[in-house]
Amino acid sequence: MNPTMVAKPFIILLAEDSEHDVRAVERVWQRNNINNPLRIVRDGQECLDYLLRRNQYDDPDSCPRPGVLILDINLPKVDGFKILKEIKQTPGLKRMPVVVLTSSSREEDMAQCYDLGANAYITKPLGIEDLSKALMAFHVFWDMVGLPQDGADDGN
Repeated sequence: MNPTMVAKPFIILLAEDSEHDVRAVERVWQRNNINNPLRIVRDGQECLDYLLRRNQYDDPDSCPRPGVLILDINLPKVDGFKILKEIKQTPGLKRMPVVVLTSSSREEDMAQCYDLGANAYITKPLGIEDLSKALMAFHVFWDMVGLPQDGADDGN
C-alpha cells in the first residue's frame, strides 16, 4: 500500500494474554511502521472494562474507543466468546469490527465466533514472519475499508 494513501490512524485494541504474542505483535508494528496506535489488554475483564469505559478506563480522552478489536478467544477471566456477545449487544459497540486472532483452528470455535458477529477469524500463524504477513494483510485491509464512527451516542 502506498504510504500516502493511508487513512487517519485509528486505535487498535489487542486483547491478548500471551506475553510472547504481545511482544510479537509489537515487533510487527515497529518493523512495519504501522501508524495505528496499539492498545493492549491482557484478559477478558480488562477488555470489557476498556470497551465499556469502566474502572481504570473510564476516561474517554485517555481511553478512546478502538476502530478495530483484535481478540483472542482464549482469555482469562472472560473468554472471547462472551466478549463478542457483549460487544454485539451493546449500543455504541455493536458496529465495531472484531477480528479474532487465536491459536484455535477448531471449526466449532470459528463458527461460534462468526455466529456471535466476528468480522474475521485468523488462526495465529507460527513464526514472526508469517505473523507479520497476517498482520500486514489485516492492516492494509482495515486501512482501506470504511469504519463506523464511534456510535456511543447514537442509541443503536
